[in-house]
Amino acid sequence: MGQPRILVSNDDGISSRGIQFLVNIMEELGEVVVVAPDSPQSGMGHAITIGEPLRLTETDIFDGVLAYECSGTPADCVKLGKHYVLKDQPPDLVVSGVNHGSNTSISVLYSGTMSAAVEGAIEGFPSIGFSLCDFSADADFSHTGEYVYNIAKTALENNFPRGVALNVNFPHKQKEPIQGIKVCRQAHAKWQEEFNQRYDPYGRQYFWMAGNFVNFDAGEDNDEWAVANNHVSIVPCQYDMTAHKIISDIKTWSFG
Repeated sequence: MGQPRILVSNDDGISSRGIQFLVNIMEELGEVVVVAPDSPQSGMGHAITIGEPLRLTETDIFDGVLAYECSGTPADCVKLGKHYVLKDQPPDLVVSGVNHGSNTSISVLYSGTMSAAVEGAIEGFPSIGFSLCDFSADADFSHTGEYVYNIAKTALENNFPRGVALNVNFPHKQKEPIQGIKVCRQAHAKWQEEFNQRYDPYGRQYFWMAGNFVNFDAGEDNDEWAVANNHVSIVPCQYDMTAHKIISDIKTWSFG
């Protein structure tokens, strides 16, 4: 049996430090193919391109690795990876990241990083999104390498649940080593937005979105707690958003 084939994508763009770091580690595990956005796509969620053409250009940005930069979103990249680049040799694993910034809690819904991983799950592949809780351009990824390798290797070696993507978040680099891995749930938290109203030189109004992340969760079994306490968090995510437990209740409603 040959090496596993690993499709790598992200949302920070193909030239980001995080994806270079991830590609280097995945090369230790198997044959790597990259399809990633040609520009930053953070916060795009699971958007896809339907109103304009998608452009895919081969690049030698990663020495010795087949790689393409794509004009579309992270989800577009995984779709093109599956249906065009690897149409005759599907990947054994899809990985996305390593993202510059946290994707814990509700951020998973907005994250382009996780949308690439979720798209991989939709296509039926074991999929993982990796994020580092450090937004700085010169973020230090060095403390995460062993965990990235071991999590990906373990996913390849085990019976990965179909339709699931792992949301993996790392704490920022600290003096103390990472305390281990916590498999946990998504924290109950949200962004509380503020919209600054402004005017351009022609007097036309526009808005600049700002706000703060607010954690309402006092539990110790969630991803926010894990990374705040110097652990790696792993949250299994699914794209089936049905609230199954509520179906029976809603069936009792009278709709007129």
